[in-house]
Amino acid sequence: MTITTKVHTTTAPATATNVAAPPHRATRLVLTAVLVTQLMLVLDAAIVNIALPDIGSQLHMSSTSLSWIVNAYTLAFGGLLLLGARAGDILGRRTTFLAGMAVFVAASMAGGVSQGEGLLLAARALQGAGAAFAAPSALAILMSLYKPGAEQTRAIGWYTVVSASGAATGLLAGGILTSVASWRWVFFVNVPIGIAVIAAGWRALSRDKGVRGSVDVSGALLVTVGMTSVVYGFIRAASDGWTESGTLAAFGLGLVLLAAFIAVELRAASPVMPLRLFADRDRATAYLARLMLVAGSLGAFFFMSQYMQIVLGWTPWQSGLAFLPFPVTIFISSQLVARVISNHFSTRTIAAVGTLLSTVGMLMLTTLTAHTTYLQMLPAFVVFALGNGIAFVPLTTAGLSRVEKSDTSVASGLVNVTQQLGGALGLAVLVTVFATAGKNPAVAPGAGDHAIHTFVTGADRGFEIGGLMLAVAFVLVMLVMRRTPRGGAVRDAAAPVERLRDTEEIALEATT
Repeated sequence: MTITTKVHTTTAPATATNVAAPPHRATRLVLTAVLVTQLMLVLDAAIVNIALPDIGSQLHMSSTSLSWIVNAYTLAFGGLLLLGARAGDILGRRTTFLAGMAVFVAASMAGGVSQGEGLLLAARALQGAGAAFAAPSALAILMSLYKPGAEQTRAIGWYTVVSASGAATGLLAGGILTSVASWRWVFFVNVPIGIAVIAAGWRALSRDKGVRGSVDVSGALLVTVGMTSVVYGFIRAASDGWTESGTLAAFGLGLVLLAAFIAVELRAASPVMPLRLFADRDRATAYLARLMLVAGSLGAFFFMSQYMQIVLGWTPWQSGLAFLPFPVTIFISSQLVARVISNHFSTRTIAAVGTLLSTVGMLMLTTLTAHTTYLQMLPAFVVFALGNGIAFVPLTTAGLSRVEKSDTSVASGLVNVTQQLGGALGLAVLVTVFATAGKNPAVAPGAGDHAIHTFVTGADRGFEIGGLMLAVAFVLVMLVMRRTPRGGAVRDAAAPVERLRDTEEIALEATT
């Protein structure tokens, strides 16, 4: 999987938000705070996966309920990300960053002390909201530390390394903390680190003034609540059926809110998601294909993290270690695409190969049984991760190509938004399919044979639908996206970088 993050940098006009570069003695402190923040936010998306079986066992949560631990974070993060970026423009980067981190830390503490499902899910949603406001401003501050050149390039390199290592660190940290202490420490670990980051930011960051402008709060809330209602509809269908009144009400409310969101965006002076960005055929295809790719892929982490512990009986630490081929393969393959392969093949060709390999890898996982060994799983892991690493680079490039200068910021944000919301929607669908295998699937190690068989059957069905989603992404790329000349991916990807001095934001992709 990839995580793409908006990086803000401001030009010189007096009306622009500008975080003054701190004195040299404070630069390293600010850089450290920003990098640690990025690591926390990336790590937090992965660290809970390993802890899910223990959380489910202690809080008596079903598989459908456990999916909300992931979805509550991604829905809030994805739905509010563009609003958080705009808030940084208007309120100031320092204020927005510190406020976002304070919410994230408080929510982490609440998650750790949760004694029931309701408080835990609310805490996860607040974590996502805090991340949505902290991340854009943190990275804007990073770009303001250095003038364009070697120093800024090195800082970006450190940021990319931290982001790329976040998923592996999260999986390992989640396994170790859950094994040595308890699942609560996957939340508690954020508290002392977050407080240190806030203290460093408070001391070292210069105060900055925001710019005048409007914030499309209604648009951000409509898309967030609308998507949440649709996701809830799928989760409700898994437990109560498709024709149950609550299920139908959730779908109906979600569709009405999303329709209202489109209406608001058409009239808003500063829409959080300008619909004109979808007028370009390749860009719209890239957004939709990315959404389907993430939607189908997220189930691999959700189901596999539980499969290893519930079915195979592995410890959380062993499960975290077993996931290492994912980030390693994705990092290597994405770097090869960005540096070598994109010079010789078109964006469409690379994206098609990547989505096809991801589809094959996901379908290979459908053969899992209660007695599958790790060596039998490993080829599917590698093929699936290889496809993801290859596909995300050209899809990101296509999502940012031919964007007007005034839309660079929101276009880069949409890359991340489609990823977060696609993951939440896809997981909801896969959990619904999982529930068709039967009642009372295993939710913790030591379950009976029937419960384990039900879990494996449901997971295999989830992988099948996940593979179908990935196949849709492949078809979209092949049939809708236009073929660019060789090397076009490199030129398109470089264009936003060349405009760094002139634009406010640029998307930098960090694969995890």
